[in-house]
Formats: sequence, structure tokens, C-alpha cells
Amino acid sequence: MRNFSGLRCLGSPSKRHPARLLALRPRGSLPDPMSVENPRATCERCRRPTSACWCADLRPVETATRIVFLQHPREAKVAIGTARIAHLGLAKSELHRGVDFSQHPRVSGLVSQPGTALLFPGAGAVAPDTLEHPPLTLLVIDGTWPQARHIMALNPALRALPRIGFVPRQPGNYRIRREPAAHCVATVEAVVEVLAAFDRDASRFARLLQAFDRMVERQLAGIAARTEPPRRRHKPGDPWWTVRSMPDLEALWPHLVAIAGEANAHRQGSGVAGEPEIIQLAAKRLATGEVFQAFLAPRRPLAPCAAHHLDVPIESLLDGRSLGDVLDEWGRFLRPGDRIVGWGPFGWDLLTREGWRPESRPIDLRLVAAQRMKRRPGRADAATRAIGGTFGQEPLAPGRAGRTLQAIAAFIERLLGEKRAALAPSPA
Repeated sequence: MRNFSGLRCLGSPSKRHPARLLALRPRGSLPDPMSVENPRATCERCRRPTSACWCADLRPVETATRIVFLQHPREAKVAIGTARIAHLGLAKSELHRGVDFSQHPRVSGLVSQPGTALLFPGAGAVAPDTLEHPPLTLLVIDGTWPQARHIMALNPALRALPRIGFVPRQPGNYRIRREPAAHCVATVEAVVEVLAAFDRDASRFARLLQAFDRMVERQLAGIAARTEPPRRRHKPGDPWWTVRSMPDLEALWPHLVAIAGEANAHRQGSGVAGEPEIIQLAAKRLATGEVFQAFLAPRRPLAPCAAHHLDVPIESLLDGRSLGDVLDEWGRFLRPGDRIVGWGPFGWDLLTREGWRPESRPIDLRLVAAQRMKRRPGRADAATRAIGGTFGQEPLAPGRAGRTLQAIAAFIERLLGEKRAALAPSPA
């Protein structure tokens, strides 16, 4: 009893006399915490375990715009955060942690300099590809949306900066973290989107996204390989039609017009001036089956591989109609209340460059597909096959544009069929 009571008495004074407690521990029963080596070697640069290090995928890219990350302290503790990937992959970048930056000398100095902007959506935010001159410095808040809003609330100087915002051209690949909406992307994806718009060259930042994608794949592979019970239960994803940001495709069905546009685009460094121009426009009114199809004569030299990529005869492109005639017929095809839907914004972006303006905001079906498939959907035809959609026999238009239209129509029909089946009353 004396030994038992003596050990109990050591329980409370052990914080003041840890050596006495260790001395009473039977030799070999427990290791000394101070003598245990770190079980996982860690890369000092990316601060990831060496088995999951992504430094080899990064080669710092030079940019005209300085990127400055304002990272919430809690986000700094997240092992799968992406701001550090972007920071290490951009030669001209800085990373500062905090919540209230009003007394931060470096951040305060940058905020007061002309040519500084903030990447943050909201009223007054402009698209990066509409700027004549990119900002000299772009501040990027890194954290969850509640954390980012908290930083904005505490820093009036940030709220006073010019804002840059964008709608992503493709769904994000951050499949290891739940995003509040399908159009939300990771910090590194947002930075790449903006810098690519500034430079008009997305290929320069491919390594950043490759490092990010590999990190995601490693995490998913690790999750799949786990044999022990999960640390917490994950609720199954909500059906796509219950997500607030998703369009009501069933209600919009009578007004949906699927669109596919193809461009005369020259390779970077080809010496041919100008932006890619539309040379094929195809569309289908889904409710009635009406089809619009037109080739447009190139307004600048035809790219050597254009006919091959579009999978149409080169004569069809060279003998195309004038831009004015096609736009006039396109205007007659559309009806009041129509909603344009495409697999990404490429098709309607080509049209808006020529002066056409949609009556209402078009629908990017890839965002819906990402919510339905819980991953990056890829090409329209592959995504349609992945969810069990079936294609029509006859092409709706020549070449790749016609196949894209078929896939869009089949994908939406499959989605609506799934929704009706799920909501149908169970048989008694």
C-alpha cells in the first residue's frame, strides 16, 4: 500500500519534479520523450514529410506582378494548404501571416503604394483579362471564406484597394477539401488563373498546378490505402440539384441553348498578331431540337492545324461566311429568355469578343458536372459516358463542335433523369 500511495502522491507534484517521476518508472517500460527521434523526416522547404514533398515539381516562375499572400494563422497549420505551393513556385512572391495587418510595416507599405490591388470577389471587382495594365502588386488572402471575411473586416485599408475577381474557367481540383460552392478554387488555382490572364500564357504556370495536382493525388491515395478506422465520418455529398449555387436545369429546360464555338488560334510565338477568333459556331435548342451551325471566314491567316483540330475540311473554313452575316443569323435564332449553356466559357467568350452580349449570364455545365461527379469532369464526352449518358446517332454539327453539342445535351438529359428518379415517390 505504501508504494501505491506513494505513486499517487507523485501525480500532482510531477509537473514540478518530472525527474523524480521518471526515476520511479521501471526501466524499459516507456521511452524517454526527449530521446525519441522524429518518426517522419520533413522537408525544410515545403514543410511536408519527405515522402510527400512536392518541391521537385516546382521551378520558380518570374512574373511582372508581385504576389503577396496574407495568410490566416489557422490556415498556416493546414498541411494540405496551397498558398505555400504558390509562394515557392513564384519567384516574386511574399507570404505574411496574421489577421490584423494595420500595424504590419511591410503590408502597410505595399497597401499605400500605387499599383497595388486585392484579389477578392465582390462589388467593383474587375476581371483580370480586362485590365490594360496588370497591378504591380496583388494581395491574396489565404484562408477559409469565414477567415478571409474576418481579415477584410479588420483591415479597412484592404477594403479600399481596387479589387480583382474572376469566374474560374474550369472547376477546381481541390478534392481533398470541401469547398462552399462548385465555383470555388484553391489559392494556388486562383493565383494561376489571374497570372495566366495577365500574361496571356497559362503554360508558364503549368508546374504550379502539376505540384498541386500531385499533392491532391497523394492525399487521395493515402486515404484509399488506410486500413484503420477513419478519424471522423464524412457525410455523403449532397445531390447536385440541392446545392444552392447550381442552376435549376429542369425549370430552365425550355430555354436552354447549348453552344459550342471553335477558334482560329495560333501557337504562342507564331508571330501572328491578334486574339483567337471564332470560325465555327454551333448551337442546339434542347427543348425543340433546333440546330444552328455556321462556319466563319477567317479574318486573319488560318492556323496550320485548325482544320485538323476542329476535324472539318479546310475548305469549310476558307469558304466560311462573313462575321456580320453569322451574327445577324445568330441573333434571329435566339429568343427572349434563352439561357446559353456550354462546356466551359470558351464558346461564348469567342462570341463576346466579337461584340455579342448574352441576355443573361451563361451556364458553365462543367461546374454542375464537377458537383455531380465530385471531381474534375474533363471533356464533355468522357464525363457524359462516366455518368451513363447516351449519345444520339446523328451529329448535330460538323466536327468537334457537333460532338460537344451531343455530349452537352446527353449530359443534361442524364442529370434530369437521375433527379426525377431520385424524387419519384416510392411504390407502395
